[in-house]
Amino acid sequence: MASPDVIEPAAQSSTAQNLARRRFSHDVHGISADEIDGLMSSSDGRPFLVVHHLPDIKDEAIPFLMPGIPITCRVDNTEKYTTRSKVHVGTLYTVQLTHGCFHWVVKRKYKHFQELHRDLYKHKMILHLIPLGRFAKDRQQLRAMSEEMPSLHGTERTRRTSSKMKYLEEYLNGLLENTFCRNDHSMLEFLSVGALSFVTDLGPKGLEGPIFKRSGGHRIQGLNCIGHHQLCFRWSRRWLVVKDSFLLYMDRDNGSINFVLLFDPEFKVKVGRAHTDTTYGVCIENFTRSLVIKCSSYRQTHWWSHEINRLADTSDFLKVQRFQGFAPPRENTLTKWYVNGSGYFADLADALEQAKEEIFITDWWLSPEVFLKRPATDNYWRLDEILKRKAEQGVKVCVMLYKEMEMALGINSEHSKRTLMNMHPNIKVMRHPDHVSSVVLMWAHHEKTVAIDQTVAFVGGIDLAFGRWDDSQYQLTDLGLRETANSDNGVSGGPKPAEPDKQAEQDPDDLTGNTKLWLGKDYSNFIKKDWVQLDRPFEDNIDRTQVPRMPWRDFSAAVHGRAARDVARHFIQRWNFSKIFKNKYKDEFYPYLLPKSHCTADSLSFTVPGSSKAKVQVLRSADRWSTGTNENSILNAYIHTIENSEHYIYIENQFFISCVDDGKTVYNGIGDAIVNRILRAHREQKKYRVFVVVPLLPGFEGDINLGGGNAIQAILHFTYRTMCRGEHSILSRLKEVEDLWTEYITLCGLRKHSQLCQSLVTELIYVHSKTIIADDRCYIIGSANINDRSMLGNRDSEMAVFVEDEDRVLSVMGGQEYQAGPLTLALRKECFRVLVGASSDPSVNVDDPISDEFFFLGWNAPAKLNATIYDKVFKCLPDNAVHNMRQLKEYASEERLCDTDPEQAREELKAVRGLLVHFPLKFLCEENLLPPLNTKEGMAPVGLWT
Repeated sequence: MASPDVIEPAAQSSTAQNLARRRFSHDVHGISADEIDGLMSSSDGRPFLVVHHLPDIKDEAIPFLMPGIPITCRVDNTEKYTTRSKVHVGTLYTVQLTHGCFHWVVKRKYKHFQELHRDLYKHKMILHLIPLGRFAKDRQQLRAMSEEMPSLHGTERTRRTSSKMKYLEEYLNGLLENTFCRNDHSMLEFLSVGALSFVTDLGPKGLEGPIFKRSGGHRIQGLNCIGHHQLCFRWSRRWLVVKDSFLLYMDRDNGSINFVLLFDPEFKVKVGRAHTDTTYGVCIENFTRSLVIKCSSYRQTHWWSHEINRLADTSDFLKVQRFQGFAPPRENTLTKWYVNGSGYFADLADALEQAKEEIFITDWWLSPEVFLKRPATDNYWRLDEILKRKAEQGVKVCVMLYKEMEMALGINSEHSKRTLMNMHPNIKVMRHPDHVSSVVLMWAHHEKTVAIDQTVAFVGGIDLAFGRWDDSQYQLTDLGLRETANSDNGVSGGPKPAEPDKQAEQDPDDLTGNTKLWLGKDYSNFIKKDWVQLDRPFEDNIDRTQVPRMPWRDFSAAVHGRAARDVARHFIQRWNFSKIFKNKYKDEFYPYLLPKSHCTADSLSFTVPGSSKAKVQVLRSADRWSTGTNENSILNAYIHTIENSEHYIYIENQFFISCVDDGKTVYNGIGDAIVNRILRAHREQKKYRVFVVVPLLPGFEGDINLGGGNAIQAILHFTYRTMCRGEHSILSRLKEVEDLWTEYITLCGLRKHSQLCQSLVTELIYVHSKTIIADDRCYIIGSANINDRSMLGNRDSEMAVFVEDEDRVLSVMGGQEYQAGPLTLALRKECFRVLVGASSDPSVNVDDPISDEFFFLGWNAPAKLNATIYDKVFKCLPDNAVHNMRQLKEYASEERLCDTDPEQAREELKAVRGLLVHFPLKFLCEENLLPPLNTKEGMAPVGLWT
């Protein structure tokens, strides 16, 4: 690979000073000898790397047609047309072309054959006049070429139409056997062949040709000319390429792609002056642009519009799909679920190693220095090192990060961007949105996805960031252990408490012998202290000898094939949208991306181990500010899942803010669907369960002993408003069932305890999940919280997958034999085993999720007991005994058993089973938790919290 044009000295550290500007100013140019050999020897179509090397292919004079592969034509149809003079009737010939596995059609007049012959003859003469040795082979091939093109008039044979077609067919096939002629620019334009014609992963060859395109037409504020008169427009000659799910135009001279238009439900093709304000115009529309092109004749205008519609008609993306989504359900899709970051990060690391062409990453927050496999004994599996390694191998790495409001969030996306982009010019990072210019002040890009070669994709709630890696042990301590970790819930079993390792301040460049799982900022407890100084990633953020870490519970999923293509398409839509929107991304350093065709999606170069087949639909929340389109299919899928569930739903989510209240504050109807489904079960006298698991406290820095601060209280207000407080809450609307609501719904959080430097400690497990499971047959995993921000579509951007089992296995439901889905059943059992402690106690049976024995004794009884024990030992907050701020102050000052009698506390803690604790529904129930109006939180719009 050739060197980039401009390279500054390599950065010595990751401090802000060294990130002031981009190290690489230009893209990598050049294509390796091996890659050229691969292009010249390809017989089944060109590899996808062509897309990222179009200028290089032009510079290296790599032929558009595949060398050694015949191209044949058949002239098999004619049409009559009236010329401009309206006196002479001309003939239009339909030419069927075949090149390897590619087939396409062009329509040409006789004069086009004449012009082709004339151009080839002219080029032949020029070569003869230039006596250079490198043209000797071309001259030899040209000697076999006829100097004149015989007339189609004058003989009886040529007056017969079939003979005319046969003659043209033989003539053109003769030219195509000549290497020089078939690769000549005139011949390629006659055949409508370009650099992207035979890229296998772009699907069928499609439609191509020269056009004039009009500037403007973007449906984005600030990108259109103020006027609409013809004088405001600029016409440019371009090469148009139409594939099976998108079209583009490019500069034929330098090989660069100038614009990509994806097919979507708003896609339309209109013809005529009324729609285009120009003669022989064609208007092509989608959600983001109204593109006007100009053809050379009335007949070409209608031919192009017909062919564009014909190609587009095969696309899934022209139709609004189930749940009002952009992508349909994909049957027989290989997929895999993950609970916690450990398994996800490990599989992701292995998948990244398999990348050959492209890596797409979206994150709300990305930490370049995060380790994907642990414990790390070197930097091989550090994210930035993996991406650098792949970039050096020629893989294009494209990353899209949320550009935060710096005064509100400390995730430092600028550091993430500069760190990655200073590594290699093949790594491109965009941040979006520009809040002021785009008038987007409150909403965020919240999705967390990775797509590899548009073949395998990961979707879920886990950012590639600090604090996210965890496993089912949910360790509270990480001091560099000399002994095995504490068993189960922290203290049972009697191992000695963890002691600090002598190498607590370990050199990040020398991790030999490291046993820590969370290095530097990765060891976190963000309610105690939020992240700061992220440009110093290997300095601890909190004192790990005094403060336990806050465990992180989350979900993700892997998908393959067509579903992975859908995830990649969403990324491409966002990337190209941002490239158009932000001036700094309009240069060629940030390329337009192209979606691969779904017709090649079943050809998998690698698969994630342990994947199984199911029906998968990719869902999203998207708006015109974020993606250029509107969609809230995640919300629709959630409501559909709840309404159609027969036995139970299990919800794990970072937020639980719902229940519509006449349009005053909350608009998503998930809570309403839960209420209606419970009431239906009650009226039908059928057993039905709702399990809800949420974090015990919102994820904001604050001292809960002092009330937690305005941000924590604001989220608690809307959470309690959803659960139990006010006329619109779930429990208030279940008056019909009276006190029997506990037979239908259970509301819980998670907590863990351990020992840290001789002291007993406890901490809540932060539930960051965004998951719903129903009836052991389907589940949704994604990035969307249960609140308006995530669900409405016109706020935060989100991504999720809806997985439905297509196979069945024998199980049990309500004491009866039941046909469950194997993937969903395994996911639900994995969740329940860990939460109720069945992993360490085989006597706990989680097979039947709705039986009275499990619901009351297996789930609710330990949740109640655990909460009582934690209250007795640690005086944990939040707690049901604290109804107001006065009681909070008194409660926080009470002595704790863990301090006064540690041995007795240890005995009490032995009775804790699993991780569940009932959510304290009465905590601060006598207080108004909305932020005071004279605070910055109080002045913020309500939508910021909901």
